[in-house]
Amino acid sequence: MSAVKSDIIEVHICTGTAGVASGAYEVMDAFNEVFKSKNVPAIVKERECKVKKTGCRGLCERDVLVDIYLPGEEAATYEHVTPDMVQTIVDEHIGEGEPVKKWAAKKSYYDFYRLQKRYVLKDCGVVDPEDIDDYIQLGGYEAIKKVVNEMSPEDVIEEVKKANLRGRGGGGFPSGLKWTFCRKSPGDHKYLVCNADEGDPGAFMDRSIIEGNPHDVIEGMLIAAYAIGCNEGYIYCRAEYPLAIARVKKALRVAEERGYLGDNILGTNFSFKLHLKEGAGAFVCGEETALLASIEGERGMPRPRPPFPAVKGLWQKPTNVNNVETFANLPMIILNGADWYTTIGTEKSKGTKIFALSGKVKSTGLVEVPMGVTVKELIYDVGGGIPKKRKFKAVQMGGPSGGCLPEDLLDTPIDYDSLTAAGAMMGSGGVVVMDETNCMVNIAKFFLTFTQRESCGKCIPCRV
Repeated sequence: MSAVKSDIIEVHICTGTAGVASGAYEVMDAFNEVFKSKNVPAIVKERECKVKKTGCRGLCERDVLVDIYLPGEEAATYEHVTPDMVQTIVDEHIGEGEPVKKWAAKKSYYDFYRLQKRYVLKDCGVVDPEDIDDYIQLGGYEAIKKVVNEMSPEDVIEEVKKANLRGRGGGGFPSGLKWTFCRKSPGDHKYLVCNADEGDPGAFMDRSIIEGNPHDVIEGMLIAAYAIGCNEGYIYCRAEYPLAIARVKKALRVAEERGYLGDNILGTNFSFKLHLKEGAGAFVCGEETALLASIEGERGMPRPRPPFPAVKGLWQKPTNVNNVETFANLPMIILNGADWYTTIGTEKSKGTKIFALSGKVKSTGLVEVPMGVTVKELIYDVGGGIPKKRKFKAVQMGGPSGGCLPEDLLDTPIDYDSLTAAGAMMGSGGVVVMDETNCMVNIAKFFLTFTQRESCGKCIPCRV
């Protein structure tokens, strides 16, 4: 974390789902109570003190994570913070300028971030997800201002094509090409849908993004809607994500109040209405045609293609569907340019990819790495390797539709084509590490059982 350019004392507390479950709000209350009490260090009385909630910064297993920012200094991070630790942190660190070393983040915390390149997640853990002004202060909504004032829809699509942004939700289809199909489809009403219904076991990338920085996703959707010509949109989020849903609802309401959503956005002729649709948690609704059926109020059943949603989608209107991470890439592409974006990643897989690293690995959590790093680097350099000195057995990538990579394929680069050639797939980004104590037969049985039970049952192979 970098230094906050401020003369005030700031305390940032991780309030993602894992943080809240670990007691983040109780820790927030404790800091606020200490700062308001008479028994505080002199520096606290002399300066303004701000306690700020942030989204998930990735290393969920260390929650509650707290950053202390003193004027002109780098942040100091504390792990596993509880309310009874707060008074000591305020007295010794803020009051005397001496961090409490026994509670401070250890080397493994910083190793977790060393190989990462956090572009999509750069403000998760920094921005207050419920404060639009905080998002704007960090450069938010500047990309949509540039788009509506300086670029034509065709310019935006060409920039996305030039950036070679591929869909982050599954097969990696080129986003610019997908947008072109929908833009060229005839119709005076078009829909844009954000798929936030990640159902893969062990996946929590989209949830963390949308609950940690919802305005970033909204801005990405605005850019896409302008480029494609969409009048209306939906964020489809499963009901099992109550924190994400609450924050998205607030973000949508405030964005509309500020003129970033609705009619004549930013004083232009561009209008876009955005709604939130809560899903019932069916895995099959992650498939885009089943998702569209669910929005329409029907049972989530996949539909034959063609026609594709770009031609006949939501209520038979041209529709474009992308996932949360895809939309979250767009503001930085517009602001920094496609030429900058293509310097990240590999020749055919540009940018970064966010993974949910879980299983038998020392440091689990949310990881963002450049395309092209190896599976081994992800597990050992970022994740810290296998705990308890056990041997690595396999890593499952790509969700139930993906595959398992054994030890001799650990040097496989993480990109769309290399993973497919190795027998796995990028998928949405779930990574489950297994050690020598795991039975691969049981793993295969689990994923097959999951797929069979979650299937819509439309086709015979899934019913027998």
